[in-house]
Amino acid sequence: MKTIIKNGTIINEGKRHISDILISSGKIEKIAPNIAVSDRVKEVDASGLLVLPGCIDDQVHFREPGLTHKGNIFTESRAAVAGGITSFMEMPNTVPNALTQELLENKYHIASKSSIANYSFFMGASNDNLEEVLKTDVSKVCGIKVFMGSSTGNMLVDKESVLEGLFSRVGALIATHCEDETTVRNNLLVQQQKYGQLIPISAHPIIRSEEACYMSSSKAVALAKKHNARLHVLHISTAKETELFDNKLPLEQKRITAEACIHHLWFSDADYLSKGNYIKWNPAIKTAADREGIWNALIDNRIDVIATDHAPHTIEEKNQPYAIAPSGGPLVQHALLAMLDKAQEGKISLERIVEKMAHAPAILFNIQKRGFINEGYAADLVLVSPKAGPPVEKQQLLYKCGWSPFEGHTFSHQIHSTYVNGACVYANHKIIEGQVGQRLMFDCR
Repeated sequence: MKTIIKNGTIINEGKRHISDILISSGKIEKIAPNIAVSDRVKEVDASGLLVLPGCIDDQVHFREPGLTHKGNIFTESRAAVAGGITSFMEMPNTVPNALTQELLENKYHIASKSSIANYSFFMGASNDNLEEVLKTDVSKVCGIKVFMGSSTGNMLVDKESVLEGLFSRVGALIATHCEDETTVRNNLLVQQQKYGQLIPISAHPIIRSEEACYMSSSKAVALAKKHNARLHVLHISTAKETELFDNKLPLEQKRITAEACIHHLWFSDADYLSKGNYIKWNPAIKTAADREGIWNALIDNRIDVIATDHAPHTIEEKNQPYAIAPSGGPLVQHALLAMLDKAQEGKISLERIVEKMAHAPAILFNIQKRGFINEGYAADLVLVSPKAGPPVEKQQLLYKCGWSPFEGHTFSHQIHSTYVNGACVYANHKIIEGQVGQRLMFDCR
């Protein structure tokens, strides 16, 4: 059956207009005012609602396989669509790490059975799997993840010869986590000498410092320039790092790009006092000046996309002392809402949110026929009500970990409904089962 979404305010490619959207066979068949309908077409009245392209999150950790007590592809993909995220790209630091093509494809197999959102998975790089990395099919895999800082298992890439090999030989997009490991360890030693095992959370941005981030990010950028590699630097956390990127070229032509994450745009180190380990991320949330610098770079296009770095841990794990509490937290269910709050504050326009959370990820990764509300494209859509909902409470959360750093906050908008490949998968605050997402496919450049 076809579906028609009528009278919604469409925000797409920097413009907004009221129109109808006809969906057929999972794709957008027609966009026009007053499209005629028949009895065989399901009609959805979107009057008063915003209609946005579904968000594409280029950095999540859904914890499957091996860490499924924290989250899994089934639960976290449902939290994602409840938040208007219709496609995700997941990181390789699961257990076992996705360091072989067989292990990588196993994750795709799991998602094909359990993910309600569209999906892709990064191939992982280590100090000893370069030849395996080179086997990656760039038309079916979003990119190669390189941890230039601490990570799970055997995923720290710190050998100069390996980094040179990756940047000189890999034709795929290389996405990097950038923190200088030696600097982090030296900073940690200083704090241990000062506090013993009772290091306070306020020391987190001191340990994972501006210097640690900039040293590593600048190194990645230098390697990319040396070898003309396609580099995407994840979760920029300092104002200083934004100086490494420019806005001289349109996104389609950039070889070096960058990402900002929700937590670095929302929180500052002042929030550690009230939020504690619940906002402990790597790289660390830093100063209000750093947050403002990231916003400035986002708005002037030195930073290209907004993502989440969704990385759930259990409450029990987070409630441990700082030194052993893991870094990361759940964000996909509230990421779009958080940015809509910032639009309400005048920090960013609705058009720019759509650009940074849908259009730009699609362009940056060369995703086929997604990220825009255009005829012939996949019908990945989110309908948003411009009315405040209730405060965020635990019983509303779809994360397996069961908590959120936004608990108690009242957002200015609500997700009315979400469509993935033309099927309504979320409405009336409930998941609608029966749909599985599709594997993202990529054009090569």
